[in-house]
Amino acid sequence: MRTLTVSPGLRLAWRDVPVPPPPGRLGAIVHPVAVATCDLDRALALGATPFALPVGLGHECVAEVLEVGERVTDVRPGQLVVVPFQINCGACPPCRGGRTGNCTAVPPLSMYGFGLGGGHWGGALSDQLLVPFADAMLVPLPGGLEPAAAASVCDNVSDGFRHIAPHLPGLLERDPDTEVLIIAAVTRGSMFSPSVALYAGLAARALGARHVHLVDERRSVRDHAERLSLHAMRPEELRGQAPVPLVVDSSAHPRGLRAALSHTAPDGICTSAGGVYGTARIPAGLLYSRNATYHVGRTHSRAMIPQVLDLMTSGRFHPEAVTTTVAPLDDAPRALRQHYLTDSTKTILTA
Repeated sequence: MRTLTVSPGLRLAWRDVPVPPPPGRLGAIVHPVAVATCDLDRALALGATPFALPVGLGHECVAEVLEVGERVTDVRPGQLVVVPFQINCGACPPCRGGRTGNCTAVPPLSMYGFGLGGGHWGGALSDQLLVPFADAMLVPLPGGLEPAAAASVCDNVSDGFRHIAPHLPGLLERDPDTEVLIIAAVTRGSMFSPSVALYAGLAARALGARHVHLVDERRSVRDHAERLSLHAMRPEELRGQAPVPLVVDSSAHPRGLRAALSHTAPDGICTSAGGVYGTARIPAGLLYSRNATYHVGRTHSRAMIPQVLDLMTSGRFHPEAVTTTVAPLDDAPRALRQHYLTDSTKTILTA
């Protein structure tokens, strides 16, 4: 079968690799039909992350089930499913507690599409993908949702959603005018795409926030945010901005994190997607005096996916509005090169 790899020097090529082994009693073999880029992909492909190249690309997808193991009961061949990018068993204590990104049945950080850094699971830009725990991982795609619209649900969409959904309803109950501040790129040359920030903004609007501000240095991102009915700002406009109850840091930059923490209101919440930087200074005294809560970490994507799909099915949440390019899977090398070398936000590759 073929799989798309990226090697140093941005060399993108389809390669012949062995088909996955039989799925085993709990597993499944799936065929990706819609694959999305991730906000990290540009930096990864250009060699600017800790993940060593070459890498079999792709970790966000909707797929068709081809084959299931004898003990699989929740999905069947021919069904379309959302495939979480993290490998999780569904049975260990972290999985049962909804912390599916920290499954103890597999090595830490086990995930598709990150090469040796994520383990030997392969990439979603392949003809076939092995899912070791089908019932625990795969989520059927609801009728009426297009695969391309849900291709990023397994990672970036759920990542944006998890920064908002656990906190916003309670804040709105106390104050219907609660403001949300989302900090994306604070430097013009950021390699990281802004889809998590835009998805977080859409989720906040879908859940009832009237005032959602998105900060990004890049004009194209601010224009996109305004089209999504978000209030776009440049980083320098934060000066003099009053702190707000809910702040999302998706800047992937220490300066962005500091800005997010500094603009978190007393008893407020700052939630950060983190980044590939090693250390960052935080205003610990300010956070203490404001009694603010700071959370940083990876998404537990499998736990978020059903909630995201429900919100999409309700018609209130449209992550497809973030997509900037749709291209055929067969054209993936050209489409991804263009994505990596331009300011494209989200590219979806479809069969």
